[in-house]
Amino acid sequence: MTAAHSSSRSGSAPSFIDTTKASIARVYDTALGGKDNYPADREVVEKLRQVAPEIEQFTVDHRAFLVRAVRFLAGEAGIDQFLDLGSGLPTAENTHQAAQRLRPEARVVYVDNDPTVVAHGRALLEENDRTFFSPGDLTNPREVLEDPVVTRNLDFARPIALLQLGTLHHYDETGLSCTEIMKQYVDALPSGSYVALSHFLDPQDEDSVVARRMEDVFLHSPLGTGRFRTREQILAMMPGLDLVDPGLELCVKWWPDGPQLKPLVAAQRCIAGVVGRKP
Repeated sequence: MTAAHSSSRSGSAPSFIDTTKASIARVYDTALGGKDNYPADREVVEKLRQVAPEIEQFTVDHRAFLVRAVRFLAGEAGIDQFLDLGSGLPTAENTHQAAQRLRPEARVVYVDNDPTVVAHGRALLEENDRTFFSPGDLTNPREVLEDPVVTRNLDFARPIALLQLGTLHHYDETGLSCTEIMKQYVDALPSGSYVALSHFLDPQDEDSVVARRMEDVFLHSPLGTGRFRTREQILAMMPGLDLVDPGLELCVKWWPDGPQLKPLVAAQRCIAGVVGRKP
């Protein structure tokens, strides 16, 4: 992802953005080859590359899981309402695009409190009359679920897809636990709703050493967050849900678009995704 350096912003940032601190959304943007990032964000990716040279593939696999999960939800599951928590910066294929391609009437509410994402989110409102944005804190379910942007634009009497993708591994559980956060969200969803979740994975095998090295970089970098959790810890975040086959699986292996032609590298075994349905 060397292109990120040549395409990244070199001018001054808007005054409301603190470029001395890395941002979760901008670090992901860097790893995806985007341009909405700054030196502190690129420093995190450079350090990750030293312990996991495949960090860009790790990030691409995660983004591809999002697209495939949304396609499944809008297509086979028939969902036309999406609540995307911690949505991050726009990229080539966003939730509303993937959903509305299959279901043009789909409504999407994005939630993110990163100032850079908020600025982009407001711009989305001008492009799509079925896409909405809330600058909420995803770790505060009550705040999110009571936000008028959410309550006005999603019908909680009908099934909703809640997306918690690439978010909770950056939460240090100083308040509610990740499990409790997800329980509150799941409890609020009507029957027939779905939850899609992805998370950094400690595979608890020979690749655990890579997971721990990546975790150490995340925690001691300008970002300061990034926990790799076990399968059991991740599955505890899906309370009371019937898991869609194949259950919790590596992002690259969850409903792949084609055969796996190349052997997986260690970093690809350190991020997993899962989709579940509320009975």
